[in-house]
Amino acid sequence: MTDSDESFLAKVESHIAPAVVVGLTAARPMPAETSEMAEPKPGAVVFSGGYDELQNFYYQRGWTDGLPIVPPTPSRVKAFLALVDRSPTEVIGVLPPEMREATVLSVAINGVMAGCQPEFFPALLAIVEAIADPDFRIEDAGSTPGWEPLVVFSGPVVEAMDLNSGSGVLRVGRRANTSIGRFVRLYMRNVAGLRIPPFVFDKASIGATFNVAAAEDDKVTADLGWAPYRIDHGFRLEDSALTIQSVVAVSGPIYSFGDTATGHLDLIAQRFAETIRFWCFAGLVYRHWHPLLVLSPAVAGVLAADGFTKVEIRHYLRDHMLITAEDLELSASRAGVSRADFNLNAMVAAGDIPPEYGLSNDPARLVPMCIKADWINIIVAGDSARNQSRVYVNNHEQGPPISRRIVVSGGRKQLPSTSNERMGGPNS
Repeated sequence: MTDSDESFLAKVESHIAPAVVVGLTAARPMPAETSEMAEPKPGAVVFSGGYDELQNFYYQRGWTDGLPIVPPTPSRVKAFLALVDRSPTEVIGVLPPEMREATVLSVAINGVMAGCQPEFFPALLAIVEAIADPDFRIEDAGSTPGWEPLVVFSGPVVEAMDLNSGSGVLRVGRRANTSIGRFVRLYMRNVAGLRIPPFVFDKASIGATFNVAAAEDDKVTADLGWAPYRIDHGFRLEDSALTIQSVVAVSGPIYSFGDTATGHLDLIAQRFAETIRFWCFAGLVYRHWHPLLVLSPAVAGVLAADGFTKVEIRHYLRDHMLITAEDLELSASRAGVSRADFNLNAMVAAGDIPPEYGLSNDPARLVPMCIKADWINIIVAGDSARNQSRVYVNNHEQGPPISRRIVVSGGRKQLPSTSNERMGGPNS
Protein backbone atom coordinates (compact mmCIF):
# COMPACT_ATOMS: atom_id res chain seq x y z
CA MET A 1 0.00 0.00 0.00
CA THR A 2 3.05 2.31 0.03
CA ASP A 3 4.34 1.36 -3.45
CA SER A 4 3.64 2.83 -6.85
CA ASP A 5 2.04 0.44 -9.35
CA GLU A 6 5.38 0.11 -11.17
CA SER A 7 7.31 -0.64 -7.97
CA PHE A 8 4.74 -3.19 -6.84
CA LEU A 9 4.78 -4.99 -10.21
CA ALA A 10 8.58 -5.11 -10.14
CA LYS A 11 8.53 -6.73 -6.69
CA VAL A 12 6.02 -9.35 -7.85
CA GLU A 13 8.14 -10.24 -10.88
CA SER A 14 11.53 -10.24 -9.16
CA HIS A 15 10.71 -11.64 -5.71
CA ILE A 16 7.18 -12.88 -5.10
CA ALA A 17 6.58 -15.04 -8.17
CA PRO A 18 9.98 -16.80 -8.04
CA ALA A 19 9.59 -17.41 -4.31
CA VAL A 20 6.16 -19.01 -4.86
CA VAL A 21 7.65 -21.35 -7.45
CA VAL A 22 10.51 -22.34 -5.15
CA GLY A 23 8.16 -22.82 -2.22
CA LEU A 24 5.91 -25.15 -4.22
CA THR A 25 8.61 -27.18 -5.96
CA ALA A 26 11.89 -27.22 -4.04
CA ALA A 27 12.66 -30.02 -1.59
CA ARG A 28 13.36 -28.58 1.85
CA PRO A 29 14.82 -31.02 4.38
CA MET A 30 13.60 -30.46 7.91
CA PRO A 31 16.33 -29.72 10.49
CA ALA A 32 17.11 -32.48 12.95
CA GLU A 33 15.34 -31.91 16.24
CA THR A 34 17.77 -31.42 19.11
CA SER A 35 16.97 -31.94 22.75
CA GLU A 36 16.78 -28.15 23.20
CA MET A 37 14.35 -27.73 20.29
CA ALA A 38 12.12 -30.70 21.13
CA GLU A 39 8.58 -30.02 22.29
CA PRO A 40 8.25 -31.03 25.96
CA LYS A 41 6.12 -34.10 26.57
CA PRO A 42 2.98 -33.69 28.72
CA GLY A 43 3.98 -33.59 32.37
CA ALA A 44 7.70 -33.57 31.61
CA VAL A 45 10.12 -31.74 33.89
CA VAL A 46 12.22 -29.42 31.74
CA PHE A 47 14.24 -27.48 34.30
CA SER A 48 15.70 -27.84 37.77
CA GLY A 49 17.66 -24.99 39.30
CA GLY A 50 17.54 -21.51 40.79
CA TYR A 51 15.00 -18.75 40.23
CA ASP A 52 17.20 -16.52 38.09
CA GLU A 53 18.35 -19.43 35.95
CA LEU A 54 14.74 -20.48 35.48
CA GLN A 55 13.78 -17.02 34.17
CA ASN A 56 16.60 -17.07 31.62
CA PHE A 57 15.81 -20.65 30.58
CA TYR A 58 12.14 -19.86 29.88
CA TYR A 59 12.87 -16.52 28.23
CA GLN A 60 15.44 -17.98 25.84
CA ARG A 61 12.89 -20.54 24.66
CA GLY A 62 10.20 -17.94 24.05
CA TRP A 63 7.99 -19.22 26.86
CA THR A 64 7.51 -15.88 28.63
CA ASP A 65 6.06 -12.48 27.81
CA GLY A 66 9.31 -10.77 28.78
CA LEU A 67 8.27 -10.45 32.42
CA PRO A 68 9.32 -12.79 35.26
CA ILE A 69 7.05 -15.79 35.58
CA VAL A 70 5.92 -17.76 38.63
CA PRO A 71 7.74 -21.13 38.50
CA PRO A 72 5.19 -23.80 37.43
CA THR A 73 6.27 -26.42 39.95
CA PRO A 74 4.35 -29.71 40.31
CA SER A 75 2.68 -28.73 43.58
CA ARG A 76 1.58 -25.34 42.23
CA VAL A 77 0.09 -26.99 39.16
CA LYS A 78 -1.60 -29.69 41.26
CA ALA A 79 -3.24 -26.98 43.39
CA PHE A 80 -4.98 -25.78 40.21
CA LEU A 81 -5.92 -29.24 38.95
CA ALA A 82 -7.42 -30.17 42.33
CA LEU A 83 -10.19 -27.59 41.88
CA VAL A 84 -11.84 -29.26 38.87
CA ASP A 85 -13.01 -32.77 38.10
CA ARG A 86 -11.30 -32.93 34.72
CA SER A 87 -8.40 -35.01 33.44
CA PRO A 88 -5.15 -33.08 32.95
CA THR A 89 -4.82 -34.70 29.53
CA GLU A 90 -8.28 -33.59 28.37
CA VAL A 91 -8.01 -31.74 25.07
CA ILE A 92 -10.08 -28.53 25.01
CA GLY A 93 -9.26 -27.74 21.40
CA VAL A 94 -6.44 -27.28 18.90
CA LEU A 95 -5.05 -23.76 18.58
CA PRO A 96 -3.62 -22.44 15.33
CA PRO A 97 -1.28 -21.26 13.97
CA GLU A 98 1.11 -23.80 15.59
CA MET A 99 -1.73 -26.33 16.01
CA ARG A 100 -0.97 -27.39 19.56
CA GLU A 101 -3.58 -29.13 21.67
CA ALA A 102 -4.97 -26.92 24.42
CA THR A 103 -5.16 -29.22 27.45
CA VAL A 104 -6.38 -28.82 31.01
CA LEU A 105 -2.78 -29.33 32.15
CA SER A 106 -1.33 -26.59 29.92
CA VAL A 107 -4.01 -24.17 31.17
CA ALA A 108 -2.93 -24.87 34.76
CA ILE A 109 0.77 -24.46 33.92
CA ASN A 110 0.30 -21.14 32.14
CA GLY A 111 -2.08 -19.98 34.86
CA VAL A 112 0.63 -20.53 37.45
CA MET A 113 3.20 -18.76 35.25
CA ALA A 114 0.93 -15.72 34.81
CA GLY A 115 0.53 -15.30 38.58
CA CYS A 116 -3.07 -16.52 38.83
CA GLN A 117 -4.47 -18.04 42.01
CA PRO A 118 -5.76 -21.65 41.98
CA GLU A 119 -9.35 -20.47 42.47
CA PHE A 120 -9.14 -18.66 39.11
CA PHE A 121 -8.69 -21.99 37.31
CA PRO A 122 -12.35 -22.58 36.30
CA ALA A 123 -12.35 -19.13 34.70
CA LEU A 124 -9.09 -19.86 32.88
CA LEU A 125 -10.57 -23.06 31.46
CA ALA A 126 -13.63 -21.14 30.27
CA ILE A 127 -11.36 -18.59 28.57
CA VAL A 128 -9.47 -21.31 26.70
CA GLU A 129 -12.74 -22.98 25.70
CA ALA A 130 -13.80 -19.62 24.22
CA ILE A 131 -10.59 -18.89 22.32
CA ALA A 132 -10.53 -22.49 21.03
CA ASP A 133 -13.92 -21.91 19.40
CA PRO A 134 -13.22 -21.74 15.63
CA ASP A 135 -15.46 -18.66 15.39
CA PHE A 136 -12.98 -16.74 17.55
CA ARG A 137 -10.25 -17.20 14.91
CA ILE A 138 -7.34 -17.02 17.31
CA GLU A 139 -4.90 -17.45 14.41
CA ASP A 140 -5.83 -13.93 13.33
CA ALA A 141 -4.61 -12.47 16.62
CA GLY A 142 -1.24 -12.36 14.88
CA SER A 143 -2.56 -10.25 12.00
CA THR A 144 -1.17 -6.81 11.19
CA PRO A 145 -3.74 -4.74 13.17
CA GLY A 146 -2.28 -6.28 16.31
CA TRP A 147 -5.55 -6.73 18.20
CA GLU A 148 -5.66 -7.90 21.80
CA PRO A 149 -8.36 -9.97 23.54
CA LEU A 150 -10.43 -8.46 26.31
CA VAL A 151 -12.22 -10.66 28.85
CA VAL A 152 -15.38 -9.33 30.53
CA PHE A 153 -16.69 -11.08 33.66
CA SER A 154 -20.29 -10.93 34.81
CA GLY A 155 -22.06 -12.49 37.79
CA PRO A 156 -21.19 -13.87 41.24
CA VAL A 157 -17.69 -14.75 40.04
CA VAL A 158 -16.76 -11.06 40.19
CA GLU A 159 -17.06 -10.95 43.97
CA ALA A 160 -15.82 -14.52 44.47
CA MET A 161 -12.55 -13.79 42.65
CA ASP A 162 -12.20 -10.22 43.95
CA LEU A 163 -12.32 -8.77 40.44
CA ASN A 164 -12.29 -4.98 40.24
CA SER A 165 -15.35 -3.41 38.58
CA GLY A 166 -14.91 0.11 39.96
CA SER A 167 -12.32 2.84 39.66
CA GLY A 168 -9.38 1.73 37.52
CA VAL A 169 -11.33 -1.27 36.23
CA LEU A 170 -9.04 -1.68 33.21
CA ARG A 171 -5.81 -0.68 34.96
CA VAL A 172 -3.25 -3.17 36.26
CA GLY A 173 -3.24 -3.52 40.04
CA ARG A 174 -5.90 -5.99 41.16
CA ARG A 175 -4.52 -9.54 41.17
CA ALA A 176 -7.43 -11.24 39.42
CA ASN A 177 -7.93 -8.66 36.66
CA THR A 178 -4.22 -8.36 35.95
CA SER A 179 -3.08 -11.98 36.13
CA ILE A 180 -6.04 -13.25 34.09
CA GLY A 181 -5.37 -10.68 31.39
CA ARG A 182 -1.72 -11.71 31.38
CA PHE A 183 -2.71 -15.38 31.22
CA VAL A 184 -4.63 -14.87 27.98
CA ARG A 185 -1.63 -13.33 26.21
CA LEU A 186 0.78 -15.92 27.70
CA TYR A 187 -1.41 -18.83 26.59
CA MET A 188 -1.67 -17.38 23.10
CA ARG A 189 2.14 -17.24 22.96
CA ASN A 190 2.93 -20.62 24.44
CA VAL A 191 0.20 -22.82 22.98
CA ALA A 192 -1.19 -21.04 19.91
CA GLY A 193 2.34 -19.86 19.07
CA LEU A 194 1.67 -16.13 18.63
CA ARG A 195 5.12 -14.69 19.39
CA ILE A 196 6.82 -11.53 18.18
CA PRO A 197 10.38 -11.65 16.74
CA PRO A 198 12.75 -13.40 16.95
CA PHE A 199 9.89 -15.86 16.51
CA VAL A 200 7.59 -15.80 13.51
CA PHE A 201 3.82 -16.10 13.89
CA ASP A 202 2.79 -12.76 15.40
CA LYS A 203 2.89 -10.24 12.55
CA ALA A 204 1.36 -7.23 14.34
CA SER A 205 2.68 -4.11 12.62
CA ILE A 206 2.88 -2.20 15.90
CA GLY A 207 0.57 -3.96 18.34
CA ALA A 208 -0.38 -3.22 21.94
CA THR A 209 0.03 -4.77 25.36
CA PHE A 210 -2.45 -7.19 26.93
CA ASN A 211 -5.73 -5.94 28.38
CA VAL A 212 -6.43 -6.68 32.02
CA ALA A 213 -9.72 -8.51 32.51
CA ALA A 214 -12.79 -6.31 32.98
CA ALA A 215 -15.69 -6.90 35.36
CA GLU A 216 -19.25 -5.65 35.27
CA ASP A 217 -20.59 -3.75 38.30
CA ASP A 218 -23.46 -6.08 39.06
CA LYS A 219 -24.97 -4.10 41.93
CA VAL A 220 -25.14 -0.83 39.99
CA THR A 221 -26.57 -2.62 36.95
CA ALA A 222 -29.29 -4.23 39.08
CA ASP A 223 -30.11 -0.93 40.80
CA LEU A 224 -30.60 0.65 37.36
CA GLY A 225 -33.12 -2.05 36.46
CA TRP A 226 -31.00 -3.16 33.51
CA ALA A 227 -30.23 -6.72 32.47
CA PRO A 228 -26.60 -7.60 33.23
CA TYR A 229 -24.07 -8.50 30.53
CA ARG A 230 -24.48 -12.25 31.07
CA ILE A 231 -28.20 -11.99 30.34
CA ASP A 232 -27.37 -10.14 27.11
CA HIS A 233 -25.31 -13.17 26.09
CA GLY A 234 -27.88 -15.84 26.87
CA PHE A 235 -27.09 -16.85 30.45
CA ARG A 236 -29.23 -16.85 33.58
CA LEU A 237 -29.10 -14.22 36.30
CA GLU A 238 -27.57 -16.68 38.80
CA ASP A 239 -24.83 -17.75 36.36
CA SER A 240 -21.25 -16.58 36.32
CA ALA A 241 -20.06 -16.02 32.78
CA LEU A 242 -17.31 -14.45 30.76
CA THR A 243 -17.13 -13.03 27.27
CA ILE A 244 -13.89 -12.57 25.35
CA GLN A 245 -13.52 -10.40 22.27
CA SER A 246 -10.83 -8.71 20.21
CA VAL A 247 -9.91 -5.06 20.68
CA VAL A 248 -8.22 -3.20 17.83
CA ALA A 249 -8.93 0.37 18.98
CA VAL A 250 -9.82 2.17 22.22
CA SER A 251 -11.39 5.59 22.47
CA GLY A 252 -10.04 8.34 24.63
CA PRO A 253 -11.95 9.13 27.84
CA ILE A 254 -15.51 10.14 26.94
CA TYR A 255 -16.72 12.84 29.33
CA SER A 256 -20.43 13.52 29.02
CA PHE A 257 -22.48 15.88 31.16
CA GLY A 258 -25.99 17.09 31.95
CA ASP A 259 -29.13 15.62 33.45
CA THR A 260 -30.75 14.34 30.24
CA ALA A 261 -30.07 11.05 28.48
CA THR A 262 -29.81 12.58 25.02
CA GLY A 263 -27.23 15.10 26.22
CA HIS A 264 -24.96 12.28 27.32
CA LEU A 265 -25.71 10.00 24.37
CA ASP A 266 -25.01 12.68 21.77
CA LEU A 267 -21.50 13.18 23.18
CA ILE A 268 -20.91 9.44 23.50
CA ALA A 269 -22.06 8.89 19.92
CA GLN A 270 -19.72 11.62 18.68
CA ARG A 271 -16.63 10.23 20.45
CA PHE A 272 -17.65 6.68 19.57
CA ALA A 273 -17.89 7.64 15.90
CA GLU A 274 -14.52 9.41 15.96
CA THR A 275 -12.85 6.24 17.26
CA ILE A 276 -14.19 3.92 14.57
CA ARG A 277 -14.71 6.42 11.74
CA PHE A 278 -12.29 5.03 9.16
CA TRP A 279 -12.55 1.41 10.28
CA CYS A 280 -16.31 0.95 10.31
CA PHE A 281 -16.35 -0.26 6.68
CA ALA A 282 -15.04 -3.59 8.02
CA GLY A 283 -18.39 -4.27 9.70
CA LEU A 284 -20.18 -3.93 6.37
CA VAL A 285 -17.65 -6.09 4.53
CA TYR A 286 -17.36 -8.91 7.06
CA ARG A 287 -20.81 -8.69 8.70
CA HIS A 288 -19.16 -8.66 12.13
CA TRP A 289 -18.55 -5.64 14.32
CA HIS A 290 -19.14 -5.71 18.07
CA PRO A 291 -17.79 -2.65 19.91
CA LEU A 292 -18.04 -2.54 23.69
CA LEU A 293 -19.17 0.59 25.54
CA VAL A 294 -17.90 0.67 29.13
CA LEU A 295 -20.42 3.06 30.64
CA SER A 296 -19.76 5.11 33.77
CA PRO A 297 -22.15 4.19 36.62
CA ALA A 298 -22.89 7.92 37.05
CA VAL A 299 -23.76 8.36 33.38
CA ALA A 300 -25.73 5.11 33.33
CA GLY A 301 -27.77 6.48 36.24
CA VAL A 302 -28.82 9.53 34.19
CA LEU A 303 -29.75 7.35 31.20
CA ALA A 304 -31.80 4.95 33.31
CA ALA A 305 -33.51 7.80 35.20
CA ASP A 306 -34.54 9.25 31.85
CA GLY A 307 -36.17 5.94 30.92
CA PHE A 308 -33.50 4.52 28.61
CA THR A 309 -32.88 0.77 28.54
CA LYS A 310 -29.73 -0.77 27.08
CA VAL A 311 -31.72 -1.69 23.97
CA GLU A 312 -32.75 1.93 23.47
CA ILE A 313 -29.18 3.12 24.06
CA ARG A 314 -27.92 0.78 21.35
CA HIS A 315 -30.50 2.05 18.87
CA TYR A 316 -29.80 5.69 19.73
CA LEU A 317 -26.07 5.23 19.16
CA ARG A 318 -26.62 3.31 15.94
CA ASP A 319 -28.89 6.05 14.59
CA HIS A 320 -26.53 8.89 15.56
CA MET A 321 -23.15 7.45 14.56
CA LEU A 322 -23.11 8.53 10.92
CA ILE A 323 -20.54 8.93 8.15
CA THR A 324 -20.75 10.25 4.60
CA ALA A 325 -20.97 7.64 1.88
CA GLU A 326 -17.86 9.14 0.28
CA ASP A 327 -15.76 8.85 3.44
CA LEU A 328 -16.94 5.29 4.02
CA GLU A 329 -16.03 4.18 0.50
CA LEU A 330 -12.69 6.01 0.53
CA SER A 331 -11.70 4.54 3.90
CA ALA A 332 -12.35 1.03 2.55
CA SER A 333 -10.36 1.56 -0.63
CA ARG A 334 -7.41 3.17 1.18
CA ALA A 335 -7.17 0.73 4.06
CA GLY A 336 -4.50 -1.91 4.36
CA VAL A 337 -6.97 -4.55 3.12
CA SER A 338 -7.41 -2.46 -0.07
CA ARG A 339 -11.11 -2.80 -0.80
CA ALA A 340 -10.95 -0.96 -4.11
CA ASP A 341 -14.25 -2.56 -5.18
CA PHE A 342 -16.16 -1.28 -2.12
CA ASN A 343 -19.33 0.45 -3.34
CA LEU A 344 -22.39 0.99 -1.14
CA ASN A 345 -24.98 0.98 -3.95
CA ALA A 346 -23.52 -2.20 -5.42
CA MET A 347 -23.61 -3.88 -2.00
CA VAL A 348 -27.25 -2.84 -1.54
CA ALA A 349 -28.12 -4.22 -4.99
CA ALA A 350 -26.46 -7.51 -4.06
CA GLY A 351 -28.48 -7.68 -0.83
CA ASP A 352 -25.35 -7.52 1.35
CA ILE A 353 -26.35 -4.41 3.35
CA PRO A 354 -29.69 -2.71 4.16
CA PRO A 355 -31.39 -0.49 1.54
CA GLU A 356 -30.84 2.68 3.60
CA TYR A 357 -27.18 2.65 2.49
CA GLY A 358 -28.16 3.19 -1.14
CA LEU A 359 -31.00 5.70 -1.09
CA SER A 360 -29.22 8.04 -3.52
CA ASN A 361 -25.98 8.61 -5.42
CA ASP A 362 -25.10 11.68 -3.36
CA PRO A 363 -21.58 11.10 -1.96
CA ALA A 364 -22.36 13.50 0.91
CA ARG A 365 -25.36 11.48 2.13
CA LEU A 366 -25.06 10.25 5.73
CA VAL A 367 -25.22 6.50 6.44
CA PRO A 368 -24.95 4.53 9.70
CA MET A 369 -21.53 3.30 10.79
CA CYS A 370 -23.07 0.19 12.30
CA ILE A 371 -25.53 -2.07 10.45
CA LYS A 372 -27.24 -3.49 13.54
CA ALA A 373 -27.93 -1.85 16.88
CA ASP A 374 -27.66 -5.14 18.77
CA TRP A 375 -24.03 -5.48 17.69
CA ILE A 376 -23.17 -2.81 20.27
CA ASN A 377 -22.37 -4.27 23.70
CA ILE A 378 -22.67 -2.35 26.97
CA ILE A 379 -21.36 -2.92 30.48
CA VAL A 380 -21.52 -0.62 33.50
CA ALA A 381 -18.14 -0.30 35.23
CA GLY A 382 -15.61 2.25 36.40
CA ASP A 383 -15.52 5.11 38.88
CA SER A 384 -19.04 5.75 40.15
CA ALA A 385 -18.12 9.35 41.05
CA ARG A 386 -16.98 10.35 37.56
CA ASN A 387 -18.74 11.02 34.25
CA GLN A 388 -16.24 9.04 32.14
CA SER A 389 -17.05 6.24 29.70
CA ARG A 390 -14.90 4.52 27.07
CA VAL A 391 -15.33 2.46 23.90
CA TYR A 392 -13.43 -0.70 22.93
CA VAL A 393 -13.68 -1.59 19.23
CA ASN A 394 -13.20 -5.14 17.99
CA ASN A 395 -11.57 -6.27 14.75
CA HIS A 396 -14.66 -7.12 12.63
CA GLU A 397 -14.95 -10.93 12.19
CA GLN A 398 -11.66 -11.59 13.98
CA GLY A 399 -12.23 -12.25 17.66
CA PRO A 400 -15.99 -11.70 17.85
CA PRO A 401 -17.52 -11.94 21.34
CA ILE A 402 -17.47 -15.57 22.52
CA SER A 403 -19.10 -16.38 25.86
CA ARG A 404 -18.80 -19.27 28.28
CA ARG A 405 -20.37 -20.14 31.65
CA ILE A 406 -17.99 -20.49 34.60
CA VAL A 407 -18.35 -23.17 37.24
CA VAL A 408 -17.16 -21.36 40.37
CA SER A 409 -15.23 -23.40 42.92
CA GLY A 410 -15.82 -22.79 46.60
CA GLY A 411 -13.26 -21.68 49.14
CA ARG A 412 -9.95 -19.88 48.88
CA LYS A 413 -6.77 -21.99 48.99
CA GLN A 414 -3.25 -20.96 49.93
CA LEU A 415 -0.36 -21.63 47.56
CA PRO A 416 2.10 -24.20 48.96
CA SER A 417 5.79 -23.50 49.42
CA THR A 418 7.57 -24.73 46.29
CA SER A 419 11.06 -23.24 46.38
CA ASN A 420 12.91 -26.52 45.78
CA GLU A 421 10.68 -28.07 43.13
CA ARG A 422 11.34 -28.71 39.46
CA MET A 423 9.50 -27.02 36.63
CA GLY A 424 7.55 -28.28 33.61
CA GLY A 425 7.14 -26.70 30.19
CA PRO A 426 4.23 -24.34 29.37
CA ASN A 427 3.05 -26.35 26.35
CA SER A 428 2.83 -29.63 28.26
